[in-house]
Amino acid sequence: MITLEVIIRNKIGLHARPAAQFVNVAEGFTCDIWVTKDGMRVNGKSILSLLTLAAEEGSLVLLEAEGPDEAEAIEALRKILQEDGE
Repeated sequence: MITLEVIIRNKIGLHARPAAQFVNVAEGFTCDIWVTKDGMRVNGKSILSLLTLAAEEGSLVLLEAEGPDEAEAIEALRKILQEDGE
C-alpha cells in the first residue's frame, strides 16, 4: 500500500469536473484507491463519494492505493489534485 498527502491546488477544489477527471483516471487502474479528508475515507473510484468530501482549494487529502499498479495510480492522481486549472 502506498499513501501520499496532497494539498488540492485546483481553484474550484475537487468538485464536479475535477472529480470526474479523477474517477476516470482512477478507473484505469486495477488497484484499490481511497481518498481521506478530515477523517472521512471514501472510494476514489466513486464520483459521488468524492463529492461528499467537499474538498476545496487548499484542502489536505490522503491518497491511498493498494494493488499491482499502486505507484502509477498515486502519481497520476496526485497530478490531477495539484493542477492549478479551473
